[in-house]
Amino acid sequence: MARQVSNAAVRVAGARRLVREVPRLPDQARVCAPELDRLIHERIRLGIVSALAVNESLSFNELKKLLKTTDGNLSVHARKLEEAEYIICEKYFAGRLPRTVYRLTTTGQRALERYLDHMEALIQSMRPR
Repeated sequence: MARQVSNAAVRVAGARRLVREVPRLPDQARVCAPELDRLIHERIRLGIVSALAVNESLSFNELKKLLKTTDGNLSVHARKLEEAEYIICEKYFAGRLPRTVYRLTTTGQRALERYLDHMEALIQSMRPR
């Protein structure tokens, strides 16, 4: 048991040494590098916003089929985007059938553009010159 504790202590000490050796960005570089929009960065939410950016509107079932996800998964992710006011959800009945339709808001369009600009900048910074 004492040997296991000492191995763990060695691993922790090694991890601390690695953290100290990682070069830190200058404060100016950290200010210039905006954070990724974590709300859009998630795969399903990025898919929802991207699909709505190229379509005026999409129904719940169209999005579900396009993204190959479940009702519950799509519902949760769409609700997060609604709360951030990136998309709007309209619910109504077509005859006796309920319909849910999503549209991208101006706020959502701007957020997607910022996200894409950020990703393009990251890609460009990683390419050899």
